[in-house]
Amino acid sequence: MGIPFVWGRFCMSKDYYTILGVSRSASQDELKKAFRKLAVKYHPDKNPGDKTAEQKFKEVNEAYDILKDDQKRAAYDKFGEAAFQGGGFDPRTQSGGFSFNMGGGAFSDIFEEIFSGGMGHNSAHQETRIRGSDLRHDISLTLEEAFHGKEVRLKLRLPVTCTACKGTGAEGGAQPTTCSACRGTGAVRFSQGFFTMERTCSQCGGTGHTIEKKCTQCRGTGRVPHERTLKATIPAGIEDGARIRLAGEGEAGLRGGSPGDLYIFVRVKPHQLFQREGNALHCTAPLKMTTAALSGTLEVPTIDGTKAQISIPQGTQSGQTFRLKGKGMTAVRSNVRGDMFIHVQVETPINLTSRQKELLEAFEKEGDSGKTNPQSEGFFARIRDFWQELCEPERRGKE
Repeated sequence: MGIPFVWGRFCMSKDYYTILGVSRSASQDELKKAFRKLAVKYHPDKNPGDKTAEQKFKEVNEAYDILKDDQKRAAYDKFGEAAFQGGGFDPRTQSGGFSFNMGGGAFSDIFEEIFSGGMGHNSAHQETRIRGSDLRHDISLTLEEAFHGKEVRLKLRLPVTCTACKGTGAEGGAQPTTCSACRGTGAVRFSQGFFTMERTCSQCGGTGHTIEKKCTQCRGTGRVPHERTLKATIPAGIEDGARIRLAGEGEAGLRGGSPGDLYIFVRVKPHQLFQREGNALHCTAPLKMTTAALSGTLEVPTIDGTKAQISIPQGTQSGQTFRLKGKGMTAVRSNVRGDMFIHVQVETPINLTSRQKELLEAFEKEGDSGKTNPQSEGFFARIRDFWQELCEPERRGKE
């Protein structure tokens, strides 16, 4: 009972798996990838006059035509080529040698993908109705406008459907006629090598229709430029780089096609006081030396137009940050606000009077520097230790 299997497995004249360069356990995806690669390599148009390449091309197609079908593959795995001989299906003898029928087999599955730039029946035919293009409009906002939100009016000059021909492009609104060159398919066929190729019809531009008498208003385009004003609501909290889509407000479609969309791109201008990070705002504020040393309050503006006060504790240092909760930017489509962060920079006094200088000198003599300026004292102490470590080996050497 095992003899037919052994004969079919080892005595077949051609090994389809070897021809495609795959293993016997190859998946359908692996078979398909292997076939595509070899079909392109040995394609007659790439190897004109090369009989060896032509034969390889036929063998590759023959192998894939069998292995891509699960039932044929199972029969081939068990009985080899004998499964398709003796009155059965023989891919080599069908149609007198080899079939190049583009309507079925390996070609219909693969070659329209490989040469999709004009061969496939679906690629050549174009819809009569063409959707209008999407358009872009840029606007600039201040940070305050981005915080509050805004309604903007846009004056745009856009193509709209021609009322004289109702978008058909033909005078009086007449419907376009079927193209005589391609008979409405949008593509014309021609032969090249073993294949029937298709390309876009040059007479109708791939639409399948022609206009005998063009509309004088739109010159056959079905659209005319028109200036119109649109209103758009910019939501509070919008960020720099955001875009807003106005559906159907773009370019009008051709021959009754749907209009495109209008996209508003938002740019938020830099602010003189605030820097934005998400919904948080950051502000750097100068702080008097006396306030930093003795404590006090610091009044700062906020993005909503009000003012806020910060309590400054004694000994506040430059770079210290204070947080004002809920004083940042508004989150888009929400009542939640981010926080505001104040980064203080202690200001060193300049243009001192003689009396001020005397007071500062007295302050310097009066206090304990280690207590009043702990960071400076600590820094210079580390410097002394550093120099001592460097000089210690040299001192020992002299001793």
